[in-house]
Amino acid sequence: MRLWLNIPVTTWTGAALMSAGVAVLAIGLKLALGLNGENLATLVLLQIVAVLSLAIFSGNSGIISFGHSAFMGIGAYAAGLLTMAAAAQKSALPALPGWLAGHETGLLAALAVTAVVGVVVGVISGLPLARLSTGSAAIGTLAFLIIIHVCLVGARDITRGSQTFYGVPRLTTLWVALAAAILMIFAARLFRDSRLGLALRASRENEVAAAAIGIDVRRARFLAWVASITCATLAGALYGHFLGAFSPKDFYFDLIFTYIAMLIVGGLYSVSGAVAGVIMLAFVIQLLREAEAGLDLGFITLPQVFGLPQLGLGLALLLTIWARPLGLVGLAELRPSTFTRSSDEAPPQPVTRPTMARRAGEVLSVQDVTVRFGGLTALDRISFDVPLGQVTGLIGPNGAGKTTLINVICGQQRPTSGTVTLSGHTLSALPAHRVASVGLARTFQNIRLFDRLTALENVVAAAERAGHRRGVAEGIAMAELDRMGLAPRWNEAAGAFAYGDRRRLEIARALALSPAFLLLDEPAAGMNPAETERLVEALEKLKAERDLGILVVEHDMRLIMRLSDRMVVLNKGQKIAEGTPDQVRTDPAVIEAYIGTRRHKHDQHGS
Repeated sequence: MRLWLNIPVTTWTGAALMSAGVAVLAIGLKLALGLNGENLATLVLLQIVAVLSLAIFSGNSGIISFGHSAFMGIGAYAAGLLTMAAAAQKSALPALPGWLAGHETGLLAALAVTAVVGVVVGVISGLPLARLSTGSAAIGTLAFLIIIHVCLVGARDITRGSQTFYGVPRLTTLWVALAAAILMIFAARLFRDSRLGLALRASRENEVAAAAIGIDVRRARFLAWVASITCATLAGALYGHFLGAFSPKDFYFDLIFTYIAMLIVGGLYSVSGAVAGVIMLAFVIQLLREAEAGLDLGFITLPQVFGLPQLGLGLALLLTIWARPLGLVGLAELRPSTFTRSSDEAPPQPVTRPTMARRAGEVLSVQDVTVRFGGLTALDRISFDVPLGQVTGLIGPNGAGKTTLINVICGQQRPTSGTVTLSGHTLSALPAHRVASVGLARTFQNIRLFDRLTALENVVAAAERAGHRRGVAEGIAMAELDRMGLAPRWNEAAGAFAYGDRRRLEIARALALSPAFLLLDEPAAGMNPAETERLVEALEKLKAERDLGILVVEHDMRLIMRLSDRMVVLNKGQKIAEGTPDQVRTDPAVIEAYIGTRRHKHDQHGS
């Protein structure tokens, strides 16, 4: 897969194709319909800019923002104050503070200042937003919409309150809007396929798994929000200079509802979908506005229906959610192969990493770990070491506390007391996304993949967290996919994989972190005998080739005995045995608690 500036070439060519299509449509409308066509084309181009600014955050994070139209309002007022003629300011805003008056800048200078304003308001609003969960963050953006609207109405000396803000020069021409739309198409596509965009899309699919491979979900959301809000304020500045006169209600619920409908109908998760949704619904809205005042079809006269455009948008949104939840375009992005039968992408070449030197004496150490949930003790003073270069098996009956212990080791559960250390780092004091950076990777009992990302993207997301640039990360990802027998399916969505393949993909993703220690939580659970055998062979090969410590939680006794160099046994939150597989197999406490005394006696008599 060829890269340019660390971004796949197909991203650049896809953005160029989309930009060319939008330009042809805009110029065609101008030539076909004259001034009306030019105005319609300019409006559609500005809607593309606005919806793509929303898509940068919402499309990649999965959090629908209801506040973007309000931030557009901030941009419109800020830029309008800068470009407004002094005479118009004195007439419309007699009480305007002196430091805001009399600038009369050009559009480019106003856009530059507006971008700075966008960064500032993006940072201020993004700091609390990034700390919220997905659902709470969406509600938070609705709060931003209301708060900013109230502030714009209340700041009468600056905005004229709820009255029309007039005197803004109409500087947004068709060509200005076209240039802005093309720049925004490239910005949205490049962001989506950038390192930050991939990390954000991974967190959209599964926050816990994203943190486990080292993605700081809060940081990714914050940076995306700031970028998105900056673009939204610029979109608002251009929109304000297209309207010439506006009020706070022009940037309230109706506007954001229109943009969200366009984004969801076209396809929330792709830039191509966002652009397609704008173009399709823009023309639908235009037709419905014509019909709103009544329509004479010759053979029948349709009565006036107030609110017909909003009704049409609502129906389009409901039908899309019902029939095509991923939107009309879905996850697809426009690229050269869209117009041909052949693929425009070859798989990246695998990169074989040199064998890591043994880190003498390095161990993953669990020391007196206790976890209590209220009055329930899930783990009681558990201590053991996982040496480098060995496989340590962790077994025990259901409810013994194995997965809880894994979560404690990986930083996803804080212990009540005790510590987990690795290479001088106290893992139990680190946030989950920092644990991966000190040499620890894991899989999950309940598989956690990034389902709407390809197999390659799943593994690349981890390889990039290990510090590799995109080209090297893709080569490492292909090598790990090949190790797990998944290389031929590198470009398929992970959600389409069968159960056994999903297990192996999760292991490939963990290995791409180049960990010193690998934690496998029931890797063979749910696999048939053939799949289990392939997995065991892959793990045995991994054990021979890589100098890493492996901790395996598993109920399949034949598998765990075959793989393990040493074993730890838990029962009811306590460690009841530790030793070699042979020692554990004959330990009376293990036989009683894990295998069962009655079954053991039966086996003895039978033999």
